[in-house]
Amino acid sequence: MKRRDAVRSIATAMAALASPGSPTAWTRRFTSPAQMLTRRIPSTGETVPVIGLGTWQTFDVGPAAADRAPLEEVLGTFASLGGKLIDSSPMYGNSEEVAGDLAAKLGLRTKLFIATKVWTSGKARGFEQMEDSMRKLRASPVDLMQVHNLVDVNSHLDTLHDWKQAGRVRYVGVTHYTAASHDDVAKVVAKRSIDFIQINYSVGEREAERRLLPLALERGVAVIANRPFAGGDLFRNLRSKPIPKWAEEIDCDSWAQLLLKFIVSHPAITCAIPATSKTGHLRDNMKAGYGRLPDESFRARIASEVR
Repeated sequence: MKRRDAVRSIATAMAALASPGSPTAWTRRFTSPAQMLTRRIPSTGETVPVIGLGTWQTFDVGPAAADRAPLEEVLGTFASLGGKLIDSSPMYGNSEEVAGDLAAKLGLRTKLFIATKVWTSGKARGFEQMEDSMRKLRASPVDLMQVHNLVDVNSHLDTLHDWKQAGRVRYVGVTHYTAASHDDVAKVVAKRSIDFIQINYSVGEREAERRLLPLALERGVAVIANRPFAGGDLFRNLRSKPIPKWAEEIDCDSWAQLLLKFIVSHPAITCAIPATSKTGHLRDNMKAGYGRLPDESFRARIASEVR
């Protein structure tokens, strides 16, 4: 894709987002959690809220009630504030089982969009691992199954194509967490029929803007942004820096909200998935799904302030 075409695609999408009558327009005002800003999944038109919930490290706890109680509160609050997409993986220790148990306990399964991954080599082993994940998450069908870090990607995508036709999964995707692998992700997007990609994207990791995000727009592929705070590096750099007064112009009162709004204001992004085990942090993150969003000039202002 030529740079000129990529710029044109992004400009067109940004114009669509700004138009209240556009079929891809954001919900810009809210009066209840059900009206959190949403984006459409291009392959179907189904909408998901722009702030989701990751489970890496945070949901990897044992069976003790004391360990699970804070996560139960996090998950319940997430749903009550309009959250829907929760992302996990078999490589996240006990996270799938904990998320599945808590969602069942709280009666949230039908209110959540459950995403997980396959992370192994071999068709047979992948089949077994995906079935195990669905059992742990109590999700059959599972909303989104992703090939984690492109491990044996073609073999697993072949299986998932069959599973999707059989109704065992609703959406299919691929993931990676490093910018060094973006070209490999792009090759899969160009060659295979997938609904989602999940990649690292934040104000501190913007490499996806070069090729992957324009390609996702062009191909009609939804994008989940992981590492929204660059693995915590952004917070460490901003620790002693007060949030600028102008953040109020887009309804932000914390750095977390400003950083998340930078992400979800990009027209290619469907959902960002910050992870937390603390309800206070969860509430703060969820505020980024409401109110006004930055335009391109405001995004540049955020990026300049964070550097």
